[in-house]
Amino acid sequence: MTQGVFQEILVLLAVAVLVIALFRRFKLPVIMAYLCVGVLVGQQGMGWLSLSENTHFLAEFGVVFLMFAIGLEFSWPKLLAMRSTVLGLGGAQVAISTLLGGLVAWWLGMSPEGAFAVGGLLAMSSTAIVSKQLTEQLELGSRHGRLAMGVLLFQDVAVIPFLIIIPALAADHAQGALAVSLGTALFKGVLVFLLLLAAGRWLLRPLFRAIAAERSSELFVLTVLLVSLAAAWLTQQAGLSLALGAFLAGMVISETEFRHQVEVDIRPFQDVLLGLFFVTIGMRLNLLILPQIWHWVLLLVAVLVAFKILLVMALSRMAGVERGVGLRAGLCLAQCGEFGFVLLAQAAGYELMSERANQIVLASVLLSMALAPVLIRYNGVLAKRLFTLSYGQNHTHIEDDVRVNAQSMEQHVIICGYGRVGQNIARILEREGINFVALDLDPMRVHEARNAGDPVSYGDCTRQAILEAAGLSRARAVVVSFGDVAPTLRVLEHTRRLRPDMPVLARTRNDTDMERLYDAGATEVVPETLEASLMLSSQLLLLLGTPLSDVIRGIRDVRNDRYSLLRGLFPGREPGAAEGLGSRGERLHTVMLPPDAYAVGRTLADLELDRLGVQVTAVRRSGIRGPQPEPHTRLRAGDVLTLYGSAHALERAEAVLLKG
Repeated sequence: MTQGVFQEILVLLAVAVLVIALFRRFKLPVIMAYLCVGVLVGQQGMGWLSLSENTHFLAEFGVVFLMFAIGLEFSWPKLLAMRSTVLGLGGAQVAISTLLGGLVAWWLGMSPEGAFAVGGLLAMSSTAIVSKQLTEQLELGSRHGRLAMGVLLFQDVAVIPFLIIIPALAADHAQGALAVSLGTALFKGVLVFLLLLAAGRWLLRPLFRAIAAERSSELFVLTVLLVSLAAAWLTQQAGLSLALGAFLAGMVISETEFRHQVEVDIRPFQDVLLGLFFVTIGMRLNLLILPQIWHWVLLLVAVLVAFKILLVMALSRMAGVERGVGLRAGLCLAQCGEFGFVLLAQAAGYELMSERANQIVLASVLLSMALAPVLIRYNGVLAKRLFTLSYGQNHTHIEDDVRVNAQSMEQHVIICGYGRVGQNIARILEREGINFVALDLDPMRVHEARNAGDPVSYGDCTRQAILEAAGLSRARAVVVSFGDVAPTLRVLEHTRRLRPDMPVLARTRNDTDMERLYDAGATEVVPETLEASLMLSSQLLLLLGTPLSDVIRGIRDVRNDRYSLLRGLFPGREPGAAEGLGSRGERLHTVMLPPDAYAVGRTLADLELDRLGVQVTAVRRSGIRGPQPEPHTRLRAGDVLTLYGSAHALERAEAVLLKG
């Protein structure tokens, strides 16, 4: 490696670390951070880096892994479950946007091939930005959130035809045989898809099973890389794009049981290389030409945002969705997205656009993505301002429905979430003759449950008005049956404000967030992993002959002590092992005391490890383990201490034990 290349890498890493840290501090999309890095370090910015063949090559790998990850997330059952939204609303949005955008670009003097590429890239929205922000705003399961995600799902799939057609159009541009080029490209695409589908069924599944049996993470990662890159190479050899093969490979693997493990293993490569791709996109922006085209950029962004909002609203209205919900979905989808950059880079590579047109489109896409967080953040406020009457009436209608469902109940239980856990709770309450009202955001589930006679209402339990309508002032208890922490905290906040004395039971998947929920006012928190351990242990003890009364007393003691006996984990190196760690990454760690250790001859009280945030849960001496040692326990050489705390606190505690 030459000195110049090494310096370029250092510059790129230094700028990337600073800019990404700044964007994360203000909770801005990381994609925009990478784009800003490219603008800063590029030849038209500070001039520290230049686009080279090696840079383009690595950026192409980033696109490959992006499409591979999208393929992994693709799900035929999900597509079929949302087919009305995905195929209807999503298909119409992409088709109309591509058609009208292409016609306008062609009318403005662009070639038909370039106009098609521009229409396609402007039709796309950012899956990464929209899904992340809707999740943070707890709106992913709302009506506008489901509409937006349905359209985004179709857009992700629609990228594939564009990746096939654009190279064919470029070939036609050079040779003048449009029908032949398109027909050949589509035939090759279908053939490659069938080959990969057959390979996935007959080769990949047995291959991954054999590799997984070796229990070697390195071998598994190498196999994933081989499969994804081989599929990309296959489509490239067929005259198609690398990204197409990567997507198809991901889609084939998504049908196997190794999908989640593959996604975890591939993410480090994907994030780094995809970041480099966005850096190269930012480097393409010519800051010197911006003063000449800024008015075109602003006009294109304004027209694009307004057009997408109005189009999604109109299509939603035709599907029977009220205007306020359609507006919120339109605001979420009003920007361009990361796939637009993929299509733009492809069109530029085939020289389907002039440099001036390329700069106008590139700057417009960047600006629309910069506006996206603001539009998504305030989508509810804007909908209520513009459609106060209809939108307010809808919320009033929902609240009235909940209120009618609960009006005759006293001393009832409010069940937040009517999934499997919520329905099981309802069955037990029903058997004991205790009234309940359930709230859920899945309209199909609510419809079927109400048809069966269950007192279930469609409503967002994180809204104070919905809880009040469910009779919180008259209720006996509240149960939060879903495991998501953020909405649970909002339910606790509203309940504690209105009814400080109300018992609230919350559920969490493990002990990671138990303390947060207790601090927020939960009366009891039930961690699934710890409860499963308790149930398995109790059944085992009964099978081993332990008296039932002793088993019940032991379980009660563990629960009364807030599962402290079961808290802590030796995480190991297996993927996903750290999911069960505490809210601050607490874990178990063992330290053996050599003869010259500082702690030898001292008591646990002398060491004051609790001041470091570390607990000594056990001391093993001469092969005998003594749990919960007393503070006056004097340590000896050869003792093995089991410590519980965060990684940083454990490191400091080990230093104290060994060195003082």
